Amino acid sequence: MSEKPVMESIARLVPPGSRVLDLGCGDGALLAHLQATRACSGYGVEIDDAKVLACMRRGVSVLQLNLEDGLTMFEDDAFDVVLQIDTLQHLRNAETMLRETARVGRAGVVAFPNFAHWPNRLHVLQGRMPVTKRLPYQWYDTPNIRVGTHADFEVLARRNGLTIEDSFGLHEGREIRTWPNLLASTAVFRFSS
Repeated sequence: MSEKPVMESIARLVPPGSRVLDLGCGDGALLAHLQATRACSGYGVEIDDAKVLACMRRGVSVLQLNLEDGLTMFEDDAFDVVLQIDTLQHLRNAETMLRETARVGRAGVVAFPNFAHWPNRLHVLQGRMPVTKRLPYQWYDTPNIRVGTHADFEVLARRNGLTIEDSFGLHEGREIRTWPNLLASTAVFRFSS
């Protein structure tokens, strides 16, 4: 997720000067943006060799780790903000990683495709899994091992004792604060423990 308006919406959730851990940081574009525009520091975590190299080319400090192994190398509250942008839906241990995000960061920011977006609902009503700009894969070859909705994450956060500080949806670069479960293709949350 590297569109400029999307990066700016996420960046507004990160206080200037924060120490940031970006889980599943991809090519490092978001962390580079936070460093350049908000004077943040920190690390990205990525498993893919090509993306690790892209981070290094951007000047982003990156650790090559498998998130399925957890975050035991980091102390409690080691970071001001931990980001999971388009990461949660790829993890087998999503709930564990959510708790780990809250443990190692004073705040967490999560964003993921919102399966309850109205075009997705329409596809399912027609008997087909959705293939959209935000969910561009066929059901049989998707890297997403789970789907979730804006409303589902609210329940999961409460169940894990997390406080949602801000939530909204994103669609085509715009923030959606009215009916995000229906009108947004991406769910975004800032939370703390």
